[in-house]
Amino acid sequence: MTIKEKLTDEKFNQLVQYCTKSGQIDLNLYSEYDVKRGLRDANGNGVLTGLTEISDVTGYKMVNGKKMPDRGKLYYQGYEVSHLIHSLPIDNHFGFEETTYLLLFGELPKEDQLNDFKEILAQLRELPETFVRDTVMTATNGNMMNLLQKSVITLYSYDENADDISIPNILRQSLQLIAQMPLLSVYSYHAYRHYHLNKNLIIRNPKPELSTAENLLQMLRPSGEYTSLEAKVLDVALILHAEHGGGNNSTFSTHVVSSTGTDTYSAIAASLGSLKGPKHGGANLKVLEMFDELKTYVTDWEDESMICDYLNLLLSGEAFDHAGLIYGMGHAVYTLSDPREVILKEFARSLSREKGLENEFQLYDRVERLAGECIAKKRHLFKPVCANVDFYSGFIYTMLGLPRELFTPIFAVARISGWCAHRIEELVNGGKIIRPAYKYVGHHKEFKSIENRDWDYCNRSYTD
Repeated sequence: MTIKEKLTDEKFNQLVQYCTKSGQIDLNLYSEYDVKRGLRDANGNGVLTGLTEISDVTGYKMVNGKKMPDRGKLYYQGYEVSHLIHSLPIDNHFGFEETTYLLLFGELPKEDQLNDFKEILAQLRELPETFVRDTVMTATNGNMMNLLQKSVITLYSYDENADDISIPNILRQSLQLIAQMPLLSVYSYHAYRHYHLNKNLIIRNPKPELSTAENLLQMLRPSGEYTSLEAKVLDVALILHAEHGGGNNSTFSTHVVSSTGTDTYSAIAASLGSLKGPKHGGANLKVLEMFDELKTYVTDWEDESMICDYLNLLLSGEAFDHAGLIYGMGHAVYTLSDPREVILKEFARSLSREKGLENEFQLYDRVERLAGECIAKKRHLFKPVCANVDFYSGFIYTMLGLPRELFTPIFAVARISGWCAHRIEELVNGGKIIRPAYKYVGHHKEFKSIENRDWDYCNRSYTD
């Protein structure tokens, strides 16, 4: 009998039933013991677990002592991100590098500081000799995030001071990983295409004079060519995904793992594992897949009644993945607007003109407006529901020609800047190991010798 057959036979299926039954907890106990499930309160807001100066998100304002919905704002080290992006010239493609400097060092760089920083990142992009052949190109699979994890954790073996958690060494490791993550992502994708899709293998080296966004595009494309607008749009997307308040799942994972005193590679690998989850880093893929189905149902993209019919089917759990969700809509903090979505929408409009896809942009715009109305009516909500950053990001990546397999790795290319900033903040402050408490709600049982056990798996108790 093969391993696969052993894991599908009756005895194994019985064990599956046992552990499933054993793992079930009465959800009413969360209220009885006032346990914040998923570290969220009754309104879905995150429970405070720490302090940070790196990033802040706001979606409300106080009016006469009452908390009222407000235009969403995102701050990096106290600076509003929208101001940072709109201050950059249209032909400046190094906004992500400037943002990374800000997140790591707390202030926006002067021109000479930024130039020095760009040069440091360019020098650190080089991977160890034979690393691509021996690591990236071996044991490939269909998920880029797992390949990224493998590469990051393997880099530990190439670091003579891998376990040194002094701040100088951690900064050196952080800058190397920030510089190398684009290469690891693109090369992993090329390996996947070559070994699993039987495509030609094309490996382009990064160019030191190019930005992160420009290198991603030139390394990914067979021609190595891209337009200025394409580089600008990708640069903006990287800025907007670089950090988000510290409370997101992957950044919290960075804090949790870093608090143990572990090495940088293990901490970043853990964060990658968190980001891989479809509830976190894979949400824009869900939006795209939802639109794929919408386009088969809605034959006239200008027919708002037909669009509403489909959206209501989504909310009723009768369409797409039957989850009852309109993906890309709603956020735990933002109410009137998600500032990241507002900015990405501007660039999605511009890029759609360059690509001749204005009709598709108008469809997204129409769905965004109608979805908010449908959700409010269906769910009887009085609080506004806005589109979030995932609504347009997948559409933008598609217009840029980025393959769907790379959507979440591109998120990682951006978010590693925030992870490293939070890792340094955690260790600089010398906090205690993060150890949350879990309330035990099981039952204490009398031990019986094996010959006297009569286990009732249905009732989860011993019988006499």
